[in-house]
Amino acid sequence: MPRIQLLPSLVITKIAAGEVIERPASVVKELLENSVDAGATRIDVDIEQGGAELIRVVDNGCGILPEDLPLAFASHATSKLATAEDLFHIGTLGFRGEALASIGGIARVTLQARPHDQDSGAEITCEGGKLSSARDWNGAPGTRIEVRHLFYNTPVRRKFLRSPGTEMGHISEIFTRLALAKPNLHLTLRHNGKDVYEVPGSAGLLDRIGLFFGPEVRDKLYPVERCQGPAMLSGFIADPACERGNAKMQYLFLNGRWIRDRSLGHALQEAYRGLLMTGRFATAFLFLDLPPDQVDVNVHPTKAEVRFRDGHALYSFVFGCVRERLREEKLTARLFPTSTLASPQVQEPKSNGPNWFQARPEEASSPLFSDAGLPPVTFLPSPGVKNQGSGIRSQESEVGSQRSEVRDQVAGNQESHYQPWVYSPPQAGVKAIQLYDAYLVLETPEGMLVIDQHALHERILFEQLKRRIREGTLEIQRLLVPEPVELSAEQAARSLEQRDALAQLGWGVEDFGGGTVLLTSYPAILGKRSPVEAFKGVVDFLSAKDRLPTREQLFSDLLSLMACHAAVRAGDPLTQEEIAALVALREMADDTHHCPHGRPTSLLFSKHDLDRQFRRT
Repeated sequence: MPRIQLLPSLVITKIAAGEVIERPASVVKELLENSVDAGATRIDVDIEQGGAELIRVVDNGCGILPEDLPLAFASHATSKLATAEDLFHIGTLGFRGEALASIGGIARVTLQARPHDQDSGAEITCEGGKLSSARDWNGAPGTRIEVRHLFYNTPVRRKFLRSPGTEMGHISEIFTRLALAKPNLHLTLRHNGKDVYEVPGSAGLLDRIGLFFGPEVRDKLYPVERCQGPAMLSGFIADPACERGNAKMQYLFLNGRWIRDRSLGHALQEAYRGLLMTGRFATAFLFLDLPPDQVDVNVHPTKAEVRFRDGHALYSFVFGCVRERLREEKLTARLFPTSTLASPQVQEPKSNGPNWFQARPEEASSPLFSDAGLPPVTFLPSPGVKNQGSGIRSQESEVGSQRSEVRDQVAGNQESHYQPWVYSPPQAGVKAIQLYDAYLVLETPEGMLVIDQHALHERILFEQLKRRIREGTLEIQRLLVPEPVELSAEQAARSLEQRDALAQLGWGVEDFGGGTVLLTSYPAILGKRSPVEAFKGVVDFLSAKDRLPTREQLFSDLLSLMACHAAVRAGDPLTQEEIAALVALREMADDTHHCPHGRPTSLLFSKHDLDRQFRRT
């Protein structure tokens, strides 16, 4: 029978590192938090190869005494706690005393520090948990730490690292969170010797949001500032038009610490109910300040999850503040009949504990392609240019409009690049009209058919895209002048990582540095639709995937997204010729009873049902 025994200290360190250090971004997070806790006003971060080869963090904080350097790598050694009671009044970002010990166990680390009141400092190295003796060091006051060859002694962990671009995207996200949380901090980030971000200490929160996410987000924000009891909520919420395909643009901070909380995220989404379509997410940058004794941050080693003393009251507080602020902007909400689209009603959560806020009540796809691979795409010529918005695009881009395609086919115009199907005009006697610029009403032998024009066109374009990619005839419009697209660093890294897959769908993407990519081409099927907005929708989809799907699923989902962006919208008036063409195309596509996202494209009201409603039977 195996005997119980104490594990060696090196094994304990590696086990602890598995909880604290998941990837290079985890190292950057821990080191940045240490610098902030040391009172630094400037922090410089240098990264090489996505952090796998080098992570260097230099700050001008208080430094470390030479005699304390060996203790910095000891497990559960910290200057931020003294007694167990301090755990209930945590005012620092770090406090567990695990980070440096965990990092030193799986990397080659050099720590150099000098207090401001000392003429010289000292340095020490830790390689796989083995410490050297301290040596004199004559650097500038503050702390300088280098982490090299991360996971060098745990090759299995190192093998699971993603590409340098992807890992750098995660590091940039950590950097972004800290820059937003600490508006007075001067921060710089470099990767492989190139500047990624420089955030001056004079830049306010709104300036920082504009730096990381671009003016299109910054200019659509509404300030929020509310106090209730001991709680204060501040920051910005975005106009519903700034909605995204995932919740990654919802930044929530508690007492200067970025946190992840499902309940508060749900409160934010509920506050936007009726203003966002299903599956879309609000954008927000919210800062919550609470007394330290009202929250427990000692839940998980990463400190990203917290536990509130009265989470129900906090839910109501956040929901009420955001909802009230949106109402002040007089935004028009979209209401749905509860009899047809039953949505869960917002209810104030009941609290069994003290209401210390005095909270107020408020209202599967089939395989798409064979394993043989995809054929090459066809690029349209670019004989001329036309200024369109902020970019310059070929005049051919407008020829590819699907609206024009429908009209050209009916009118017999043979100049259009798009001739997907040849068909006969609708049969004589077929009657179809458009209602509310969104629905087509058609008389059929079975009864009255009501068609959602967007859903139907989306299905038709989806089938067309599939066919063209299989046949190698997908036409791509090149941009004569590449158009820059501002993304978050994580989104840029994900889009560059999937560059080959995007290229096969017509999207040409190049790296421009930081969170900016260059759009060099797009599927001509988009026509007059904005390729930049369509591309951002594709990037939102990629960013929402924690784990990328299979190749077939990825292409199927991306094609449905592209078809959605290119299809006619609800609110687009159609001519009689366009209505006739769309009805005719309906007979040519497969599975037209549902769009690629699963929504019905049409509803049938049989003549028998109509007769019954009017009591003719």
